[in-house]
Amino acid sequence: MSPPPSSAFADPGQEHRPSLAESYRTVRVPTGKGRFWGKIGAFAGPGYMVAVGYMDPGNWATDLAGGSAFGYTLLSVILFSNIMAMVLQSLSAKLGIVTGYDLAQACRRNYGRKVNLSLWLLCELAIIACDLAEVLGTAIALQLLFGLPLVAGVCLTAFDVMLILALQRYGFRKLEAFIVALLIVIAGCFAFELAIAQPSIASIAAGLIPRAQVITNPAMLYIAIGILGATVMPHNLYLHSSIVQTRAFDQDDAGKRDAVRHATIDSTIALFLALFINAAILILAAAAFHVNGRTDVAEIDQAYKLLSPTLGAGMASVVFAVALLASGQNSTITGTLAGQIVAEGFLDLRLPIWLRRMITRLLAIVPAVVVVGLKGGQGATQLLVLSQVVLSLQLPFAIVPLVRFTGDTAQMGVFANPWWMKIFAWGIAAVVIVLNVKLLVGFYVG
Repeated sequence: MSPPPSSAFADPGQEHRPSLAESYRTVRVPTGKGRFWGKIGAFAGPGYMVAVGYMDPGNWATDLAGGSAFGYTLLSVILFSNIMAMVLQSLSAKLGIVTGYDLAQACRRNYGRKVNLSLWLLCELAIIACDLAEVLGTAIALQLLFGLPLVAGVCLTAFDVMLILALQRYGFRKLEAFIVALLIVIAGCFAFELAIAQPSIASIAAGLIPRAQVITNPAMLYIAIGILGATVMPHNLYLHSSIVQTRAFDQDDAGKRDAVRHATIDSTIALFLALFINAAILILAAAAFHVNGRTDVAEIDQAYKLLSPTLGAGMASVVFAVALLASGQNSTITGTLAGQIVAEGFLDLRLPIWLRRMITRLLAIVPAVVVVGLKGGQGATQLLVLSQVVLSLQLPFAIVPLVRFTGDTAQMGVFANPWWMKIFAWGIAAVVIVLNVKLLVGFYVG
């Protein structure tokens, strides 16, 4: 079903080694008919780990800036970004389940050495940008809640690696349970914030309708592409194609078809939760700041200081910071896992688990310490927004291989994308590429 390895990275005689080998096929899946809910429960988890990346601190920066400056207008961007994410994540899960290779490994098997090196470097850049947002978000939350200096908070995030190792010692399901618990905390915090802010339902509905000014207004387009980069994250496509393989599903066509269906249900439900949280951040900024004439609130710490007096609720700022801390902690875990998957997939790099993850974390901590040391909190938030734009610029280099591989009958067999899905998926890739080109041209001309 799959072509022989053609990349200079691959050894045709070498037995295939799955990524995250320590967790590969460790979660039992019920077999037989009439086990729908049991299978749903068995497959529940990877989608929520992926959804974490769609509500990380980078999203906070872009959503706060968008809601404060433009009100509810950019809600349509969040909605369509999430729809694109649902499609792409379902394709990512299908690639991993059907072929047994994650996206990075599939690239290594199908492209030459130069292309693979380029894709790996671009992916590492995206992961560093993502990790940067997560590290900074956690550090900002620690400063807001406990007064910890930003530089100290950034350095403290290095110990997240130990948390991952400790949780995985008890099985991958324990790691997933920890992630879901923090997601519930984040959702609860924003439900509380929205109940206090009482946003206009009519304005929210109007914001979900796309407007031409999102494209024609350069400032709005910059934030919109930042939201796109923060929502449809390239490293999540690599992550999802790997972690779905932690499920011990049947390896025949019927088993794979069943696995694809349940993995898609899992990720779609999880991304609806991400849609709520993303939208809630922007709605909160619009209701608390924009409608009150504060269109300049783009800093996370600025939003923290203004929320309580603006909404008239003393707990509003504290709850906001608690949600940020949970978001940053969640995102550092999944970002570090993605870094491990990419290194193993593109380079077949096999190092001790703790060393692989520490290297990934340091690649984000070092630039964060430099920026925070030089510019403080203002520089941290500016770096958060910029990191999301960098992520968006890397998206085509993950989307194009994914769409190509999942539409190839030589690799996917009967699971290859049907013609209508090919059109839809390539259309998503085209939208991302066009928006990125417009952004780059705008920067150049400006």
